[in-house]
Amino acid sequence: MTEAENTKLTFPVQKSNKSRAVGKIRYWWSWFVAGALLLVIATPALIVLGIINKRMWLFPLAHWGARTWLRACGATVKVTGQENLDPKRSYVFASNHRSYIDTATLFFYAGQKMGLVAKRELLKVPVLGQGMNYVNIIAIDRSNPERAMRSMEKARKVMDDGYSFGVFVEGTRAMPGELLPFKKGAFHLALQTGSAIVPVAIKNTDWMMGKRTGVAYAGDIEMVLLPPIETDGKDVMNLLMETREAIADELGRRPAKQ
Repeated sequence: MTEAENTKLTFPVQKSNKSRAVGKIRYWWSWFVAGALLLVIATPALIVLGIINKRMWLFPLAHWGARTWLRACGATVKVTGQENLDPKRSYVFASNHRSYIDTATLFFYAGQKMGLVAKRELLKVPVLGQGMNYVNIIAIDRSNPERAMRSMEKARKVMDDGYSFGVFVEGTRAMPGELLPFKKGAFHLALQTGSAIVPVAIKNTDWMMGKRTGVAYAGDIEMVLLPPIETDGKDVMNLLMETREAIADELGRRPAKQ
């Protein structure tokens, strides 16, 4: 795979045989649960932890919230490849992205002390935007390269404190069955910190709760943590294309499960 091949790829998508009406009910139920978690649990926690200056104590609560929301969406998660990781190292996790539920999956199930890179628009969401700063979720303004670089510098400092970082390298959610071109930020971060890249392939979330589908179906998410790619002797495009090839190969390895 060459730099010229950093273009959109498509894979077969299996459609759920479950009722679309049930899928719509679960979809709106999942967002009701998300709103309740933010309003009833997160809001008082942010206030109290801000007052006592213990913001990082929000991490266990955020982990619980991520798992609770996945359950509300009807998702169970199967993780493979954790044996590829050294728990004493920090990594840059580079993942594909087809659904909102990918974020909770990577955050909770990667098995590392994890920060995430997110879109700047999330800062505008009440409570969630404020809570992002508490748990090392860094917003990227992709329309402003200078601000984006400052955000990545902040991520580098967080990694220096022993955290790994998760980045959805397509920059946005892809449509079901798609793998979009990769952005370069995660690979700059890996080179700046000397951290290995962990390619992550998240499967099945596109038919479970895909972009613009308006439904949420119960199912099994497969998250595959592929062998880390070391940065020694490589540049940004070397890392990007090697990571992309690994993820694309895994996504095409077998059809999605229902």
